Amino acid sequence: MKKKNLIIVGKKSFIGSNIYSFLKKKKKLLILSFKDFMKLPNSIISEYDYVCNCSVNQKNVKNNYKKKFDFDLKIAEKIKKINTTFIFLSSRKVYKPKQNIFENNKLQPIDKDSKNKIISENLLKKILKSKLLILRISNVIGLKKNKNYRQIHKTFFDNNLDIVKKNKKIKFYNQFKDFITIEQLSKIIFFILKKKLNGVYNVSLGQKIYIREILNWLNKRNINKNNFIYINKKKDELNKYSFSLNNSKLSREINYKPKKIELKRFCLKLSKIIH
Repeated sequence: MKKKNLIIVGKKSFIGSNIYSFLKKKKKLLILSFKDFMKLPNSIISEYDYVCNCSVNQKNVKNNYKKKFDFDLKIAEKIKKINTTFIFLSSRKVYKPKQNIFENNKLQPIDKDSKNKIISENLLKKILKSKLLILRISNVIGLKKNKNYRQIHKTFFDNNLDIVKKNKKIKFYNQFKDFITIEQLSKIIFFILKKKLNGVYNVSLGQKIYIREILNWLNKRNINKNNFIYINKKKDELNKYSFSLNNSKLSREINYKPKKIELKRFCLKLSKIIH
């Protein structure tokens, strides 16, 4: 019997609700909460190729790692005896900031959340072996789909939106980062399902995007642009915070490489909505 495609865990999550909205007419999906997933019989789960956890336990983001707070570990333990691959959403923060980071570069987490991500990655590898797909994702730009979206931690876009709404002033340096739109991420998930991948992959635009540049796109229609104050800094200081991921491994596998122009157009579209 041909398998169904994907179970998304975290129906109120930003990434989960957007992926579901993008894929629901293209793939056979099921979306539900973490609590409801844990009640689901394995006979049902085994009908699907993949389970992707987009739900997050706040206690595992802000505190030192504890197994009892790790939703990903609980899901892995539940599905370890069935032939369904688990998609683990990791973070680019597992790497030390620098340019052109590959998947086999040394892992040097920069905060508690990313330290916990690495612990989860290692535990999942032991439990699931080859039935695991780890996606180390850069900054995701997009709007929430679900009105009841539970925000555990703020993204770059969330911070920008907060600044705009409250008419704050912000000082920023011209460091670069790596971004990806929620549409590009959803498209990548589509191709992953098609190719039935496993392993470890960076998910990003794979290009340097300067903060000055993306703020300009997101605030194209912002009448308070003067609130964004650019401060020049030396290159060596900027390198402490700048990063870009190398996404060539994933791009080769799925034959799709996200483009900078797509990011720009998406940000300009968001600018019309938020201003």
